[in-house]
Amino acid sequence: MNAPAVTSDADGRRTTQGSEPARRGVRGRVPTRLGEHLAGWTFAGPSTLLVLGFSLLPMAWALRLSLTDSDLVTSGHSVGLANYRALAHDPVFWQSIRNTLTLIVIYIPVSLVLGLLVALLLNKPIRGSAFYRSCFLVPFVASAAAEGLLMGFVLDKNFGAVNGLLTRLGLPAQGFLDSPSQAMYVIAGIFVWTQFGFNVVIYLAALQELPAEVLEAAAIDGAGPWATFRRIIVPSVRSISLFLAIWALIDSLQFFDLILTTTKGGPLNSTITIVYYVWQLAFQYFTAGYGAAVAYVLFAGSLLAIVAGLAFGRRKGFLS
Repeated sequence: MNAPAVTSDADGRRTTQGSEPARRGVRGRVPTRLGEHLAGWTFAGPSTLLVLGFSLLPMAWALRLSLTDSDLVTSGHSVGLANYRALAHDPVFWQSIRNTLTLIVIYIPVSLVLGLLVALLLNKPIRGSAFYRSCFLVPFVASAAAEGLLMGFVLDKNFGAVNGLLTRLGLPAQGFLDSPSQAMYVIAGIFVWTQFGFNVVIYLAALQELPAEVLEAAAIDGAGPWATFRRIIVPSVRSISLFLAIWALIDSLQFFDLILTTTKGGPLNSTITIVYYVWQLAFQYFTAGYGAAVAYVLFAGSLLAIVAGLAFGRRKGFLS
């Protein structure tokens, strides 16, 4: 390392060139870094406090609540793991799991396939494409409570418009939301209708980013529509599909408002989901401790499912 040069000024005083700026630079780095950290926490601090206040602290409180027999009015007494042990013998809990799994199995693949197919159609240069995109997106942004009330009226077994149409066509009227064998499938169909517009928008954005030269080259090489779809379009949206599948999984596990405004878990618990069961336990039956235990089982299952989905996507190359 070069030593600082020693010079003399006009009055004969000796000075060392480079030493003072270097000392100022060393001293200046610490305040600069401190200022950067303070500026960063100034912006991130409020969000961090919100996350701590509205996420982590309630989670910790719910965990403590799940170990008690609290009714939300009193703190209750500690019961250890009794609430969790009771879940193994709760038929309604297992029914809610089966219904939630049915919703997941129907909703995720159907919404993804429909979303991609509709996005492919809307990606073509057709007249009124902006209007059609809006039509598919409106159910997603509309209120789920309003949609539930609307579908409950349309699918009413006595006065509903759908049964009126079936009767005019000479077909028997259906129970729909009042039939234990049909209600869950009808709810899943309504859920697909209200939510798959989000998939359409995301897939459409991904398709518009696909280079036109790639599709033109495939057409020149003689690739037909099916080959282009299978070998070019599907691989190009794999990571998007994984994201939408995980998003749909989270939506399914949190499914509540449509049940509340249509069937309220009936008939005969045929449409009760895990989240709706948690709400019933806490705010209808006032067994908040037991409800918190169900909620934590849901949290653990959701976390495992999301981690497994991400691991699967990484292993299959969906994530770079």
